[in-house]
Amino acid sequence: MKLGFIGAGKMGSALLGGALRTNFCRPEDVLVHDVHAPSVQEALTRWPGIRSAASNREIFAESDLILVCVKPQDVRATLAEAASEANDRLVISIAAGIALEQLESWSENRHRVVRVMPNTPALVGQGASAFALGLRATEADSDTVTALFGGIGVATRVKEEQLDAVTGLSGSGPAYIYTIIEALSDGGVREGLPRALSLQLAAQTVAAAAAMVLQTGEHPAALRDQVTSPGGTTIAGLAKLEEKGLRSALIEAVRAATQRSKELRG
Repeated sequence: MKLGFIGAGKMGSALLGGALRTNFCRPEDVLVHDVHAPSVQEALTRWPGIRSAASNREIFAESDLILVCVKPQDVRATLAEAASEANDRLVISIAAGIALEQLESWSENRHRVVRVMPNTPALVGQGASAFALGLRATEADSDTVTALFGGIGVATRVKEEQLDAVTGLSGSGPAYIYTIIEALSDGGVREGLPRALSLQLAAQTVAAAAAMVLQTGEHPAALRDQVTSPGGTTIAGLAKLEEKGLRSALIEAVRAATQRSKELRG
């Protein structure tokens, strides 16, 4: 299968690296184009054997699967530019907020379209991606997307109407967690820990707690109860979190980001 990448930024590069690392494709089967030439050159240097394309039209003409990894405001022009170059390609968009109906219309309904919402931990192979199929996409396309995005973490198929919520939760979620890690680290520094140690402990604690949820399958509340002794230190800290509204703030953050994802469609 020949893969074409339109956009060689951080997420495009993460997908490309995952595809090669998992042998989803061979370097010689990869074609890359980006209006930012240094990004293409960096990709060519990092993965010997891949090739650069002169235009988006060339990507569509020569690829079986096209990954559109550009900013949401650039998706329409990208698809319109190349819509007439070939028929029945598998086109995957990772642009936040851009609906399948829009993607299909902008490509003149010539292609099998899939909309994916990944997140930035894909850069370290720990991404959480969700995807929805367009009208012409097949079950085989679903398997292809699962395999490709599984190379950078986990991939789950959902209904398209759920993708805005996915954007608000896992798409934007890393930023919420980075803020939590920073705040925990600040708390440690305030109580006398060196900054580097405090940050290491905070990050490892968040990573370990997430691993416990995923590996045990237990509800977070049950795991929380296991470390919450009557009258102990943890319940004192939890009471303060409730007093300051952490739970409500996170729920509202997901809600606000979900609404913004809907607004991006204009």
